[in-house]
Amino acid sequence: MRDTLLIALYAFAAAAAAGLAGAGVLRLIRRRSLTASLTVVAAVGVVAMLAGTLAVAWAMFLSPHDLTVVTTVVAMAAVVSLATALLLGRWVVARSRELAEAARHFGDGGEFAAPAVPGTAELDALSRELAATSARLAESRARERALETSRRELVAWISHDLRTPLAGLRAMSEALEDGVAADPGRYLRQMRTEVERLNDMVGDLFELSRIHAGTLPLTPSRISLYDLVGDALAGADPLAREHGVRLVGDRVEPLPVEVDGREMSRVLGNLLVNAIRRTPADGTVAVAAERTGEGVVLSVTDGCGGIPEEDLPRVFDTGWRGTDARTPPAGAGLGLAIVRGIVEAHRGRATVRNIPGGCRFEVTLPAAP
Repeated sequence: MRDTLLIALYAFAAAAAAGLAGAGVLRLIRRRSLTASLTVVAAVGVVAMLAGTLAVAWAMFLSPHDLTVVTTVVAMAAVVSLATALLLGRWVVARSRELAEAARHFGDGGEFAAPAVPGTAELDALSRELAATSARLAESRARERALETSRRELVAWISHDLRTPLAGLRAMSEALEDGVAADPGRYLRQMRTEVERLNDMVGDLFELSRIHAGTLPLTPSRISLYDLVGDALAGADPLAREHGVRLVGDRVEPLPVEVDGREMSRVLGNLLVNAIRRTPADGTVAVAAERTGEGVVLSVTDGCGGIPEEDLPRVFDTGWRGTDARTPPAGAGLGLAIVRGIVEAHRGRATVRNIPGGCRFEVTLPAAP
């Protein structure tokens, strides 16, 4: 028993010394090629076995012949192990270089294409992660291009919408100043209307900038959707009467929600104004609220005749106003973008879909506990 313990002790000490030496070498070459690291790892295993064998052989006082045989066997194993490590290292490095080349192409703005030759499990996992990242970046670039296009359109539309009332204000003010206005009172009323229009547009731009910056202040409180919808319908009733549109709100359940009442009133107001302006005379705009598995769904249905399918994904984009036939005279394409921003700030979702004869805007909000 004592001899076995001594043999184990000698073998452990010699192998541990070889392992520590190998760890030191690995630390020194940690910035070198993977082939060198694999070679060192294989060499450490072989040298540790050789050191342990020679230590035990020396302790057992083997004959020179037996010691030569043992040393030769271990040396041949070392040669084969080192050669295998070199080949394996070169293979892994080649796969790594192919992966790096594919990643470089993906970093230059292209799509990531995994190398055709399979690599190790770790390299395959890295390839899958790079492919997923490439797909997400492609989606992000597409969204960025769409957003940039939307911003350019918004600048063009806002410039046009600002230029028109400003030109009118200038002409009317000059007419009043020169005393050539046939009806000064009508000119003053028209100027007030244009100023209110400009004020609303600037207010929408300010609200949208706070939404995009993530600084929209919210003061949630527990309110009933029945009261919220009732106030919004009362506010939109004059515009509906002017356009000859009927407002219906008989399918609104008294559901509690935790929202900012002022901001959600703006959401409902924008949706109702949008629906009323796009619904022909004698049409109907219906508001409904119900509880679903996803939360509370507030919907506004109009009779606009529907939105082209290719335009549905852009309805809530900043500056989108659709075709000329659907563009209200005072619209700047900000109302629905503000709706989406406010709803998302409440951890909700705004969607739109076509129905027979019109379209249905839905706002999904978390239900109050």
